[in-house]
Amino acid sequence: MMIEDIAGYYKPLVVEVSEEMAGKDVRTVLERKLGVSRTLLSKLKLTEFGITINGVRAYTTAKVAAGDLVAIRMEEETSDDIMPQEMPLRIVFEDEYLLIVNKPAGIVVHPTHGHYTGTLANGIVQHWQVRGEKVRFRPVHRLDEDTSGLVAIAKNPYIHQQLSEQLQAGTIMKLYCAYVYGSPDPADGTVDAPIDRDPDEPHVRIVTPEGYPSVTHYKTVLVFGEDAAAKVRLKLETGRTHQIRVHMKHIGCPLIGDQMYGPKTSGNQEWESTAGRQALHAETLGLTHPMTKQWMEWTADLPPEFVALEEVLSEA
Repeated sequence: MMIEDIAGYYKPLVVEVSEEMAGKDVRTVLERKLGVSRTLLSKLKLTEFGITINGVRAYTTAKVAAGDLVAIRMEEETSDDIMPQEMPLRIVFEDEYLLIVNKPAGIVVHPTHGHYTGTLANGIVQHWQVRGEKVRFRPVHRLDEDTSGLVAIAKNPYIHQQLSEQLQAGTIMKLYCAYVYGSPDPADGTVDAPIDRDPDEPHVRIVTPEGYPSVTHYKTVLVFGEDAAAKVRLKLETGRTHQIRVHMKHIGCPLIGDQMYGPKTSGNQEWESTAGRQALHAETLGLTHPMTKQWMEWTADLPPEFVALEEVLSEA
C-alpha cells in the first residue's frame, strides 16, 4: 500500500507494524518506533490526516495489526510573524528536514524586542520563501549576537523535538574556539560552576552556588607570549546563557574582546580592536540526523578577524 503525500502537510512519517508490535495501540507504536512526544501526538490528533492507519484517520488508542502502516503527518507551517529579508547566508547543509548555517558575528538569531529585522531568522525565512518551502523557523539552539559559527534549525516539529532531546541529553556535539587573556591552569580541564543571573544586573550572568548546573570542558591549543594569551577549544556539556564567557572569566581567562565579561581597563587595545568583538566561534557541530539516524558533523572555518587576531597574538 502506498502512503500518499497530502497537500498542506509535510511528507508522512510511516511505521510498518511488526509481529512484535501487533496488538499494541497507536500511541505505543509511535512512541517506541519514532519517539514521538506526547505533546506532538496531542497536536497531530487535531488534524484530519495527523494520524492514520492504512490511510484512515485513527485514534491513538486504536489497536494495530502486523503489516499495518501507521503514519503521522504534520501540517505545513510558516513564520508569518517574521518578515522575510534578503541577506547573504552561509548555508553549510540543508535537506528537507534540517538546515545548518554558519552565522556571522553581529547578527541576532531570532527577532526580539528591538530586533525585528536584520536577524538570521529574517534571512532564512526569505531563503525558504524563494525556494517555495513552507517552513517555520525553529532553531535548535542559539548563539549570542557577537558569537559566530554553526547553528542548527529544524524544519518541522518532529525534527525539532528529536534534536531538542539530543541537546538535553548532551549527545549533540558543540565545539567552540576562543582566544582568551592569560593561559588556563591546568592547560586542559573542566569548569563545573553553577550560573545564574546577576541580581544587580539581570542581563549579566555570574557564577553562584545558587545557580543552574553548568559544565564546560576546555583544552588549550596554543599559548602566546609568556602566558599572555591562549587559543582554547571548548566543549559544552550544558548550554547556559553566556556560559563559556562566564566560565572563562571565572578561571581568570576572560575572552579577548568581550565587552561584558572582559577586563575593563587592562585589556590589550590592539588585540581588542583586531578581534572587534568577543573572540568566540562555534567551530564544530555534530548530531545524529533524526531521519537517517546517521551521525553528521560540520566545521566552520575561523572568520577573518580571528585569523588576523591569531597573527597578532603570535607576535606577542
